[in-house]
This record gives sequence, C-alpha cells and structure tokens, in this order.
Amino acid sequence: MDSLLAKFAIGQVVKHRIFPFRGVIFDVDPTFSNSEEWWLAIPEDMRPRKDQPFYHLLAENGESTYVAYVSEQNLLADETGEPVGHPQTALIFESFDHGAYRMRPRVSH
Repeated sequence: MDSLLAKFAIGQVVKHRIFPFRGVIFDVDPTFSNSEEWWLAIPEDMRPRKDQPFYHLLAENGESTYVAYVSEQNLLADETGEPVGHPQTALIFESFDHGAYRMRPRVSH
C-alpha cells in the first residue's frame, strides 16, 4: 500500500468502521501527525498503524459534534447521502451536493 495516497478526499462524508460516528473530512495527514501521548492512549489491540493517512473530521454521533482524528484503516465511505450536522461545516465548506461538501475558496495575499 502506498501510504502517501489517501483513499478518501476532503469534503467526503465517512463513517467509523467500529464506533457509531460519521463526519466530513476537512484535512488529511499523509501519515500519523498527532502526539505520541494520543497514540498510546488508544488500547493496544485497537491502535492503528502510523504509516497510513490520518483524517481530520468534523464528526457527529447521537449525542454531540466534535473534531476527530481517524486512521484510514478505520474509515468507510458513508453511503447515506446525508449532510453532517456539525455546526462548523458552514465555516469550512460552501455547499453540500450529491453526498459531498465543497470547500470554501481560500483568500490569500
């Protein structure tokens, strides 16, 4: 597997393979870029490999919305076609169409 090629795209809605949450991808790290403390806090039998893309999600579950950091091996495409209810989606994305979000244009100087 080429660890530099991300399987999922920014703006794509995904769901966790094990836990009951879904979200929209707003950033991708080609390999693990979080703290060692964060990684070690994951139970060893569930700890993902570091040599794969990791995704930053605006996530939601039945109780709340939050930002999640998830390994590619733990994500699946969300097939519902439904938008994500995270309140920050409107800050990052300008529209939702055909099951995916489109990024807002970035202003640069």
